[in-house]
Amino acid sequence: MGLVVHLLVCLLGTGSWVAINGMWVELPLMVPRLPEGWLLPTYLTVIIQLANLGPLAFTLAHRFLHGRVDEVAVIYGLLVLGCLACLLLAFFWQETRLLGASRYSLALLVLLFFLALVDCTSSVTFLPYMRRLPSRHLTSYFVGEGLSGLLPGLVALGQGAGAVRCVNASLLGNGTTELLAEYQEARFSVRTFFFLLTGLMASSLAAFLVLNHLPRLAKGSRAWQGSLDGAAATGTGCPMLSPPDSGAGRAPFRVRRAFVFGLMGWANMLTNGLLPPLQSYSCLPYGRPTYHLSATLGSLANPLACFLGMFLVSRSLKLLALLSVAGSLLAGYIISMATLSPCPPLLDSPLGGLLIVLCWVLFIGLFSYVKLMIGKILRDEGRSALVWCGAVVQLGSMVGALVIFPLVSIYGFFHSGDACNSSCPG
Repeated sequence: MGLVVHLLVCLLGTGSWVAINGMWVELPLMVPRLPEGWLLPTYLTVIIQLANLGPLAFTLAHRFLHGRVDEVAVIYGLLVLGCLACLLLAFFWQETRLLGASRYSLALLVLLFFLALVDCTSSVTFLPYMRRLPSRHLTSYFVGEGLSGLLPGLVALGQGAGAVRCVNASLLGNGTTELLAEYQEARFSVRTFFFLLTGLMASSLAAFLVLNHLPRLAKGSRAWQGSLDGAAATGTGCPMLSPPDSGAGRAPFRVRRAFVFGLMGWANMLTNGLLPPLQSYSCLPYGRPTYHLSATLGSLANPLACFLGMFLVSRSLKLLALLSVAGSLLAGYIISMATLSPCPPLLDSPLGGLLIVLCWVLFIGLFSYVKLMIGKILRDEGRSALVWCGAVVQLGSMVGALVIFPLVSIYGFFHSGDACNSSCPG
């Protein structure tokens, strides 16, 4: 049963962000067929931020209703809504409506809002639910959360989304040939992709259903809860950040908790908000193979780091801080390469592509491990700490997205190179 529960928890974690991650990887096939064109990623970014109303409402309800909000019912509602939205997208993603003088993909934008609402609210509901299970299953949840980015990416890779070939277009005045980037036909349709996405959401819903109704699991959870209560009564529970009875110990406790939440917010600001829009700018100058390699290996780094966390568990705040500093330095290198695009250093050397791929993999791996360990620390603190942890995750992600959005989409601070023709001197 232990392996079955780990698998079910992993499938539940997959449903956390699989829908929105699927939208991002499918954009290259959708954009040419929609009136919004390449403004669609901008709209998607804004919609995701508006969807943060979901976790805000849940967190406020948890705060003022004193924890009486049942996350189980909310999770059921979210997963059912996610399944329905993905299924409707398969039929209506290309429908447009005339609003004023322009056409808009109204059905797509509305359904995207519901998907974003599902994924954003999962941050403040899935983690508190994990309090009901033994702590070892938290790692499986984070592995599943990492797979929520990897699985749709692998499907899109098999589909051929965004695959480009360079064809001769014309002769330039200097006698050289200009190459034109031509997007290749996908191996299966966007509708089929959304059907597969619906299947992934449905598997997460089915896993959650089994987790709540499997008799042997329910029995094990009650036994674990009883042992936890007994440990708390005898003072032999896991190490916690709980404040001592004496007033003198409360100030250091508050500092430690603020540090933990700050570290979680910083990690998610970089990994979920600030750097993802810069991946193409930092990698594409070194070639499309480099970009695809960094995206694929980066998606693998998340579940692999969580898997490693099953065997190398550390609640040392000093170690987590050092790992965060290392991850931040890697993020600085990635941002620098994106800023210098389309002519970064080592452009004509294999070392340049190798360095940027390693930076992305290590950056994602380090912060995935940090987030897992912080989740373990806060899990020992109880349900309320996990609710606020989810709120901090969304807050950090939102701050990162709001910082990078105007730089990329409004001010055009970053520049991408031509997929087939180098614009760098020499």
